[in-house]
Amino acid sequence: MRKTMTSMLAGIGLVLACGTSVYAQDKELTIFWAEWDPANYLQELVNLYEAESGVKVTVETTPWSDFQTKAFTEFNAKGSAYDMVVGDSQWIGAASEAGHYVDLTDFFNKHNLKEVMAPATVKYYAEYPSNSGKYWSIPAEGDAVGWSYRKDWFEDPKEMEAFKAKYGYDLGVPKDWKQLRDIAEFFHRPDEKRYGVAIYTDNSYDALVMGVENAIFSFGGELGDYATYKVDGIINSEQNVKALEAYKELYSFTPPGWAKSFFIEDNQAITENLAAMSMNYFAFFPALINEASNPNAKATGFFANPPGPNGDQFAALGGQGISVISYSQNQEEAMKFLEWFIKDETQKKWAELGGYTASAKVLESPEFQNATPYNKAFYETMFKVKDFWATPEYAELLIQMNQRVYPYITGNQGTAKEVLDSLAADWNATFKKYNRVK
Repeated sequence: MRKTMTSMLAGIGLVLACGTSVYAQDKELTIFWAEWDPANYLQELVNLYEAESGVKVTVETTPWSDFQTKAFTEFNAKGSAYDMVVGDSQWIGAASEAGHYVDLTDFFNKHNLKEVMAPATVKYYAEYPSNSGKYWSIPAEGDAVGWSYRKDWFEDPKEMEAFKAKYGYDLGVPKDWKQLRDIAEFFHRPDEKRYGVAIYTDNSYDALVMGVENAIFSFGGELGDYATYKVDGIINSEQNVKALEAYKELYSFTPPGWAKSFFIEDNQAITENLAAMSMNYFAFFPALINEASNPNAKATGFFANPPGPNGDQFAALGGQGISVISYSQNQEEAMKFLEWFIKDETQKKWAELGGYTASAKVLESPEFQNATPYNKAFYETMFKVKDFWATPEYAELLIQMNQRVYPYITGNQGTAKEVLDSLAADWNATFKKYNRVK
């Protein structure tokens, strides 16, 4: 892109003032990411880096629908089109084992990022294999599943009185999954075209699985042992059976036609006066506090995924880490960029622009927590997140979970125990096929 003579001279002057050679302006870096608002915020952020360093950084985007395909096509061709990628957390196993990502372990340890970033983001965005101390990404865009709700419905005196009479406790933000279920039941009034809750149900990728994970993790369950690949007695545990039953019951309180719903529909549940509460990734909450996109913006509140019956409180992880591509011809410059990206002041600016920082220091600051109506819930959540399998065969595992869980949740087929026993058998067979287990 051409610059005006004035801007070029200003840029040269700034570079010289910073003690950087004019030659640095010839350096360019390309970061690949999906097409969504956080990528736009990242471009704003990296423009500041260009002003400081003279190195131009471009955030190249593509629609989410072909993000993974396009990225791995380039990786497998050992192409150098991208220097860095903000890749999904599940990619880390496949990308690291295939040699697509640069090993960032030394960088991670040198900058003590295990302490700088929220612990859960280190575990799921950066480390592979699990508990190995090997790192391949820098936590970049934190995200997780949270909840929005209609404050005006919750705070209506008549509703509060009726709820207290029926359930014996005050109507408010649910303190656990039982209260979440009670509130969903209470507001479920099909004859009034008002419904209790909106949850993820789309089985075309990971929506339904991420939704179910919110129940599983908060009921004290796990998907398996990520270090040993053991799944028997874990994915089909008693806790997970109860969690799956609880998620299925929530589905009974959703609006009609809710069997293929993801982030667009779940935001619409709030904006179109359909549901009292709605599950969604925090990345999609900015639209709910914008009166242009949500007529109920002033009446919309937010809360973290509530604890399960034994006090366990976790949420399904979203978001991504940023990795350096092994085939980049600008790896040295990319590492310099990462050193800038992890600085406290950069992470603070990242949050101010609208990015979801993973920096523990920024997340814990009152300034961050009070910046938006949902930031405090986001802070609480990012220290309590868990993720799906990150092994190279994760896509097969995801498909198998969708195939087992979806008919049960939306079609009332089988029992939760039968579903999870079958899923355990599927996953065992997959791990044997890839020689993860004997």
